[in-house]
Amino acid sequence: MNKTELIDHIASQADISKAAAGRALDAVIGGVTTTLKKGGTVTLVGFGTFAVGKRTARAGRNPRTGETIKIKAAKVPKFRPGKALKDALN
Repeated sequence: MNKTELIDHIASQADISKAAAGRALDAVIGGVTTTLKKGGTVTLVGFGTFAVGKRTARAGRNPRTGETIKIKAAKVPKFRPGKALKDALN
């Protein structure tokens, strides 16, 4: 499912226009992004938790040349599914 299909699904389930569903989805994504940028977490009970993880600097290898390179430390988004989501899949 891509973003357009998700907007169509939201619009049909919530009985709202596709434009309103698109704005709502953009608002949710924007809220999650803003909170993660600040280092916070977003918990949607029954669905899961979005958080920021830290990846340390490390040595890597260029697969084309075999040369050793330095990979910088980075912040990465992480998602932990909630119990209800796990149960729905099993």
